[in-house]
Amino acid sequence: MNPYQIFKYVPLSVLQILARIAARIMMRLPNLSIVRTIKINMALIEPTLTVNQQKVVIKDIVRHQCLSSVESIKSWAMPPEWSIQQIREVHNKEILLEGLADPNGMLAIVPHLGTWEIMNAWLNQFGSPTIMYKPVKDKLADNFILKGRARLNATLVPTDSSGVKAIFKTLKQGGFSIILPDHVPDPSGGVVVPFFGVETLTSTLAPKLASKTQCALVGLSCIRRDDNRGFDIHCYKLDDPALYERNTKVATHALNLAMQEMIEDKCSHYMWGYRRFKHIPILRNPYTANASALAEFIHSNRATASKSAFKTDNPLDNE
Repeated sequence: MNPYQIFKYVPLSVLQILARIAARIMMRLPNLSIVRTIKINMALIEPTLTVNQQKVVIKDIVRHQCLSSVESIKSWAMPPEWSIQQIREVHNKEILLEGLADPNGMLAIVPHLGTWEIMNAWLNQFGSPTIMYKPVKDKLADNFILKGRARLNATLVPTDSSGVKAIFKTLKQGGFSIILPDHVPDPSGGVVVPFFGVETLTSTLAPKLASKTQCALVGLSCIRRDDNRGFDIHCYKLDDPALYERNTKVATHALNLAMQEMIEDKCSHYMWGYRRFKHIPILRNPYTANASALAEFIHSNRATASKSAFKTDNPLDNE
């Protein structure tokens, strides 16, 4: 038996308690890779945060990322019906239904926001989406994830030209696909445009598909409820004409702005532990840059920093 199957027998509430404990331990290890990555990302997109504000934000992000990780693993271990039962409310569902009815097909734009794996089972109720899948290095983990996704109606395709053709065909037939467009692409598959005010390499796949097929674009996220009793799905209508521009750079920038609006709604739920800014033209890789070069870049970026992306009920205390 795959050792990951043990998650099938551990209640979600217990896994969430363990995730919170893990998050507290991680916060005591400031040099831990994921904590350091989050800290750098916050310095890049929120250069005006004070030290105390940054600590509060990072703590919140680490907690949400640990929770999302165990919730995703639990969803892979359980049948799709389990994940569907975790959904409590769907906000603006009519946007999704309108997109699914589009004769040109629908592309679901799903950033690394919240626990999107639980949403997959719910979304698969509406048809058989075509989804790209990149195998993970750990064979046991890859086998576990594949078995979990095989229970869904989705057709998994590789992250190469054959996968792109499969998605294109699905959209042309009026079907739908799901794309996580905030992966860091290979240089040949991306352009440099701002994301949260930072010029960085960004995937062009979704904008190119939208331009060629004129499919509906619908943003989706699955956010843990404040009472920890299930999840809410949020649907966003992405209808900015710039998203369909033939100029790929214009369209990709528009998509980044659309994702930014989605993320700002629940910014601490975004996977800021991901090295999203690995390719910055001036700085190159901020995660391996020396401290002085990084500090200089952040200082220069401070002047153009936009409003805070973090919307909280209680304002962060000043340092």
